[in-house]
Amino acid sequence: MCAGTAECDAPLKVITRMAQDKDTRMVSGHDQPEDDGALDRALRPKTLDDLIGQDKIRDNLRILIQATRARGEALDHVLIYGPPGLGKTTLSHVIGNEMGANVRVTSGPAIERPGDLAAILTNLRKNDILFIDEIHRLNRAVEEVLYPAMEDYALDIVIGKGPSARIVRLKLPPITIIGATTRLALITAPLRARFGAQYRVDFYPIDAMELIVSRAARLLKTPIEPSALTDVAQRARGTPRVAIRLLKRVRDYAQVKADGRITPELAREALSLMDIDPLGLDDLDRRVLKTIIEKFNGGPVGLETIAASISEESDTIMDVVEPYLLQLGFLDRTQRGRTATQRAYEHLHIPYTQPMQPGLLS
Repeated sequence: MCAGTAECDAPLKVITRMAQDKDTRMVSGHDQPEDDGALDRALRPKTLDDLIGQDKIRDNLRILIQATRARGEALDHVLIYGPPGLGKTTLSHVIGNEMGANVRVTSGPAIERPGDLAAILTNLRKNDILFIDEIHRLNRAVEEVLYPAMEDYALDIVIGKGPSARIVRLKLPPITIIGATTRLALITAPLRARFGAQYRVDFYPIDAMELIVSRAARLLKTPIEPSALTDVAQRARGTPRVAIRLLKRVRDYAQVKADGRITPELAREALSLMDIDPLGLDDLDRRVLKTIIEKFNGGPVGLETIAASISEESDTIMDVVEPYLLQLGFLDRTQRGRTATQRAYEHLHIPYTQPMQPGLLS
C-alpha cells in the first residue's frame, strides 16, 4: 500500500483541460495555471462558517454533515454542478475539513482506463473523499467500475478473458465520492442516480461578491476603499475566481502606480487597462454582440456563423461567452439563432433597431 505517499497522490492531481479551459481571458471562470498557486489556495474558505454566499447549499451541507458525523458513517455521495469558477472544488475541501477526512483529487479525463480508477480506489482509507472534477467526462467502462464502489463499497475485477474469465469482488472501506460538473445533462442517468445529495451552485449576487473581495483583500493585506471594492465586485461576473483574479491585478497596478492602496480611481484605471467594462464584459463578449448587431442586423443568426465571423470556436462562444450574456439579458436564443436584445444595444451605445425576420442560419 502506498496510500498517502507522493507516488500515489501524483496521478490523482493530474487534470486534463477541456477545449474551453484554454480560455485565458481575465474574466474567464475556468481554472488557469496561475490560479492553482499556494496563495490562491490560501484564499479559499476552509469551513462552512467561512463560506460566503450559496446559503442554501451551506445550510443543507451543515445538516448532512452533522447527521453523518453523529452516526459515525461515511458521508453520502455528493454531486455539485454549475458554471465554472463558483467554488465546486472549494466545497469539496470544505466538506472534507468538516468531516475530518482526507480529500483526494482527480478528474474525469485523467481516469482513462478502469485500472486507473481501481488503483485510486484501492488506495483510499475509511471515510476518505474522492473528488472527481469534470465527472461527466468519465468514459462508460470507467463508470461501470464506479457503480459498485458507490453502491456496495466494492470493486469488481475481471480476471482472464473469454469463457474462462471470472469476476473477483474486492471490498472497499466506506468512502465518499464527490463529483463536480459544469454539464449536468452529460452525466448518465445511472451515475446521477447514485449521488444521494445533489447541489447546484449559481452566480453570486453583488453583496456576496463584495464580501468575497473584502475577505480576499484582507488576507492579501491589501488596503482597498469601499467604492473600489464595489468596482472590482461588479466586474467579476458573479464568479469568485474572477473576483480574486481581478483583485490581484488591481493590487499590482496600485503597487506600481501608487502606494499600494486601492482607490476607486486606481481600480477603474486598472480594470480599463484590462479592457473590462463596468458589467464585466471583455473584448470577446463585445465582439460577439457587435457581430450580431452590426453584421447581421441584430439577428437571428446561427452559432456557427457567429463563430466564423469572429474566428472563434463555436464551443467557446456557447460555453464561455453566452452564459453571462444570457444572464445579463443581452442575448436571446431562438430556434432560428441568436438575437441581441435592446439592452445589448444600449450597453454598447448603438441605436436600437428591430431585428430582421428571418435571420441567417448556421
